[in-house]
Parts: sequence; structure tokens; C-alpha cells
Amino acid sequence: MFSPEIVRAFAIVLAVIGAIFLSLGAQFQNDAVTKHHAPSRPKPGSLSLKQIADLLRRPRWLTGTSFLVLAILFQLSALALAPLIVVQPIGAIALIMTSILNARIYRVRLNKSTFVAIALTTLGVGGFVAVAASSAVAVEMSNEKLLQVVGILFVLLLMFGLLFWRSKGKVSALQYIFGAGVLYGFVASLAKVVIQRILQEDYDLLTLLALISLVGATVLGGWFVQNAYASGPPDLVIAGLTVIDPAVAVMIGIVILGEAEASSLGQVFSYVLAGTIAISGVLALNKFHPQLTEKGNSEPTD
Repeated sequence: MFSPEIVRAFAIVLAVIGAIFLSLGAQFQNDAVTKHHAPSRPKPGSLSLKQIADLLRRPRWLTGTSFLVLAILFQLSALALAPLIVVQPIGAIALIMTSILNARIYRVRLNKSTFVAIALTTLGVGGFVAVAASSAVAVEMSNEKLLQVVGILFVLLLMFGLLFWRSKGKVSALQYIFGAGVLYGFVASLAKVVIQRILQEDYDLLTLLALISLVGATVLGGWFVQNAYASGPPDLVIAGLTVIDPAVAVMIGIVILGEAEASSLGQVFSYVLAGTIAISGVLALNKFHPQLTEKGNSEPTD
């Protein structure tokens, strides 16, 4: 009915709208966590269960959650119409929008180093996904491979849960972002498989284990993200997730599924280079962002 060009253009529009909702959701949730909980926290980045529960009654936080749900729906719709290589890099728009929106709300002037960090992250993510998507071959996840992914995720859930519980609040925003990014990378890899098995009424023990691990990773990752909002600016959170989430998903595809076995040496080099650039951007943003320095701290404007 429609030409491939029109379908792809529509997918790009959907992805852009999804990126806008992602940016708005991150900003609203960060504002809710910072404005209502930061002054009462005993230690930076250590939201209690009571404070997390209180967020569920905050209209601003719920509005942010609604935006994030819309972002996911638009992103999934775009991926159904266009290749990953076309859709995924568009998500980097959320980082740019979040940085600008957050700077205006908190009246923070972004310095040159911050702009360079944002540019590096955006460039690295675009190149990283482009190389990974162009060199990878889709491989169906067998029961054996699904069991491997679920097993690794169970170990990570226990490890992250124990480490962050024993840290007693001595965790930085970047550490929370890393944990959330790793878990969300597994969520991205498992979600499609779990949904397919449920739709096919494949209700075996492996499907149940995969569903439990998927829910556990989503919940724990969400808790990490909220603590990251309480410890740093939303553009740092978006930058970290934009890099770590797809990096973990691609590593699962390469190491476990063998999706990059046909990649050339040049493609492997390009993949490593793009990933290094993106990670460098996140580290630079964590170091130079004005809101992570004493002079940059400010209250949001209503």
C-alpha cells in the first residue's frame, strides 16, 4: 500500500516522538525525585523504600512515568516498521533535548566541556549502533541460549542487589546508571523472546524463569534509575543508559547468540572505537557537568 520510503519516514517520525517523550519522562521523574526527596535523604543516592513508595503518589513523577510508557510504545512501533540501524540512533535526540530542558529548568549554563561530552556520546552511540546493526546477523534464541541469558541475569540480579544493599548509600550516580544500563540491556534482549513465547502459549518452566528475571531486572533497574536521578542530573542518566543499554544487548548478541561471527576485522575495530567514544562522552559528562559541581547546584524553577 505504501512505499518503503514512506514507511521508513513514518518510522523515523515515530522514533523522534518517542525520543521527545523519553526526554520529558526523564525530566519529570528527576524533578520529582530531586524536589521532594533530595533534602530528606540521609545520604546522597540512597532513596529508602518509603521514599520510593511516596513517589507513586507524586503527580509529577506519575506524569514522567506516563511519558516513559509512551516513549516505549513509540519506540517499539518504530522498530516494527524500520531497521534497528535507522531507529536506534534517533534515541540520542533524547540526550540533547534533556540537556537543554534541564539547563533551562534549573537555570544552569552548560559549559563547553559539557557540550563536547554530549556530542561525543551522541556520535559514539550513532556509530556504535550503526556498526553493530550492519555487521550482525539475526539469530533466533534457542532454549539453551535463553537459559544462558536467564542464568547470567539471575547472577547479576543477586550480585547487584547484594552490592548496592551493602553499600549503605555510598553509591554515585554513575554507578547506579551502570547497574541500570546492564540490567536494561538484558531486558531489551529478553522482552521480545518472552512476549513471543507467551503469545505462542509456551508456558514452560523456562518461560516462567525468563519472565521472573525480566520483571526482576525491570524493577531493580528502575530503582537504580530513581537513585541516579537523586544523585545526578537527568542528562547524565540518559547519556549513560543510551550507551550501556545497547552495549550490553549487542554483547549478548555477539558472545551468546553469535550474531557477529561474520564481522570483518575493520567492523570489529569500528565497533570498539565507537563504543570507546560513547563511553568517553559519558565519563566526561559525569566529570564536567555543572550540576555535579558545587557551583552548578541549583533548585528547579516552577
